[in-house]
Amino acid sequence: MEYREIGHSGLKASALSLGAWAIGGGEWWGDNDDEVSIRSIRRALDFGVNLVDTAPVYGFGHSEEVVGRALAGYHDQALISTKCGLWWDDKEGSYHFSRDGHDVYKNTSARCIKAGMEQSLKRLQTDHVDVFITHWQSVPPFVTPIAETMGALMDLKKEGKLRAIGASNISLEQVKEYMKYGQLDLIQQKYSMLDRAGEKELIPFCEENGITFQCYSPMERGALTGKFQLGYEPPKGSSRETIQWLKSDRLPLVLELLDEIKPLCEKYGCSLPQLVIAWTAKRSGSFNVICGARTLPQVEDNFPAGALSLSDEDFKKIDELSKAAIAKAGD
Repeated sequence: MEYREIGHSGLKASALSLGAWAIGGGEWWGDNDDEVSIRSIRRALDFGVNLVDTAPVYGFGHSEEVVGRALAGYHDQALISTKCGLWWDDKEGSYHFSRDGHDVYKNTSARCIKAGMEQSLKRLQTDHVDVFITHWQSVPPFVTPIAETMGALMDLKKEGKLRAIGASNISLEQVKEYMKYGQLDLIQQKYSMLDRAGEKELIPFCEENGITFQCYSPMERGALTGKFQLGYEPPKGSSRETIQWLKSDRLPLVLELLDEIKPLCEKYGCSLPQLVIAWTAKRSGSFNVICGARTLPQVEDNFPAGALSLSDEDFKKIDELSKAAIAKAGD
């Protein structure tokens, strides 16, 4: 496993991190066995994974609670990343969605950031988080200036409650605004070999400024594993319902791409998920790749990718094939 510094924070994180969204369960992911999730998190540590990414909204506190239980006594081996900016304690903010009986609002005010931190620390059973990320950015009608948001984050950093600051689902202009008011070490953005919008502006900017680009959904929520075949329909209300590459008009293009790269699995002695993850991690030295896992088989299938080194020639081959698939889709 390769380790890369998170921005300029001094924190060294494994190039692959464990994403704990599914561990929260609920309407997005269905029921979980928490004891299995705990064993899975600890098993990931055996592969060299030392960063676990969660958020309050994942199961409305449940993911953080499970991560806290899993890492109790393991804080010397693992970094914890969690988030703020999605709020459901009251109705202040800009309405975002309703789920599991909660109305969720985008709110990056100092009040909600600081209150959210205290709630997260309690659920995670710790006195600090290593990376604290604004989950979604402020939008009308409840707009919070980034100066206020970053001011609150810098206050928490001075208090020792966080070690690095991140921002997710963000524009380049917002990144630059954050940087006016403090040290931004990480941005978290959707990226996969079939969703490469970040290559236009955000990734080059991160590379030039020493900011970690943390990719979420590198497997397109399962589309790139090969487990979904023609005729698959994502369940209504599930986490996969919004994934365009699982739609009936695009899934054939995904399966065609996977058929073209499968011979490399035999060459490297790896699975399709491992090949896709290894390609994503190699895309940039600024990358940290979030791999979701809540069961032992998922951990066993994803994280050996940390030891997989693709040749430049094979990286380029996959790169060209993925761009061709995107072009066929008209993106």
